[in-house]
Amino acid sequence: MQIIRHITELRVAVRALVNTGSPVALVPTMGALHAGHIALVDAARARGCQVVVSIFVNPTQFAPNEDLDAYPRREAADAAMLEAADAAILWAPDVAEMYPAGFASSIEVEGVTARWEGEARPGHFAGVATVVAKLLLQVRPDIAFFGEKDFQQLAVIRRMVRDLDVGIEIVGVPTQRDDDGLALSSRNAYLSPEERIAARALPRALGDAVAAIGRGTSVAAALDAAKARLTEAGFGPIDYVALVDADSLEPVESIDSPARLIAAAKLGRTRLIDNISVENVKSM
Repeated sequence: MQIIRHITELRVAVRALVNTGSPVALVPTMGALHAGHIALVDAARARGCQVVVSIFVNPTQFAPNEDLDAYPRREAADAAMLEAADAAILWAPDVAEMYPAGFASSIEVEGVTARWEGEARPGHFAGVATVVAKLLLQVRPDIAFFGEKDFQQLAVIRRMVRDLDVGIEIVGVPTQRDDDGLALSSRNAYLSPEERIAARALPRALGDAVAAIGRGTSVAAALDAAKARLTEAGFGPIDYVALVDADSLEPVESIDSPARLIAAAKLGRTRLIDNISVENVKSM
């Protein structure tokens, strides 16, 4: 596996991958890799792709009060995981390479960013859209793979790629979970042992809400019960627990098309997010 830090070298290396005749896939990450990230690489390899994985802790998607400096960085361990997963290139630029002096451009995706994470983290999605657009243009893959855990982020990227005619297939890979159901996340490392146990309430509350809706409970009552369970487990504040249309991310009160139950809440100092598909809820 090649580790590359400069854009000129990246383009030469990607051209060599293209010349093999295999499709090229991009897996964008911020490092601190876990089994969820490796599942993205595995999904790309299963499609017969040569895989480029980016590791870049993007400062423009962090608010001033968020954990940019504390965000875990462990490139050597990440590189070993990626090599074992048969990635072809690790693209690991520094901030100056991604945002050189005079950088003045930003991408705003309206509509799908208006609620939820967009309200809780102002400016976050402009940072995400801009850095992902740069990564797609730098690598110019045939396919890019993203985890469904950050479901609103996935929706934003799909909208951006569609609106700008980027011509790259965006693939969402199902959320990878620990044995107790908690979604794998780099931020789980911030949880104390006691908080790690309490965190199980998040996926369980969402699962119970989906089951309740399937039994005919009103959406509003199911969401209220999920919030109460999270509060009882020690979560707070709860930014949102909502049932949304899977494409527009607008709130819905009935299941007439593919939807997602999404949630974000703090447990101690750690903010956790999760979501569950509810497109088959009628058959539950």
